Amino acid sequence: MLARRILIIEDEDDIREVAQLTLEAVGGWQVSTPASASEGLTKAEVEQPDAILLDIMMPNMDGLATFQQLRTNPATWHIPVIVLTAKLTNLKRFAQIGVAAMLAKPFNPMSLARQVATALGWS
Repeated sequence: MLARRILIIEDEDDIREVAQLTLEAVGGWQVSTPASASEGLTKAEVEQPDAILLDIMMPNMDGLATFQQLRTNPATWHIPVIVLTAKLTNLKRFAQIGVAAMLAKPFNPMSLARQVATALGWS
């Protein structure tokens, strides 16, 4: 079976690197790490990942606008999105718009792969 492919759209280098390392090492998944929303939208369309981890607080285009663009693109509307956020105030709003799950930042690197797998129903 092919390894699952995860796209992490996150503007902070350290968070992106820690998430990538743990998802590759613990989850055994292939991880792609665009550093901006615009790069992430392009990679999502081209790479067709199995899931996207999406930061909410990003410059230029925030996670909410990015999520809305993913949903309106016929090539990416079906990809499950997990929101990474330090602000847990908009939980109801994110649930209403259809994100697969929300994970708080900072996250525990050793449990990140399990949290992602659980959220997406991957055994």
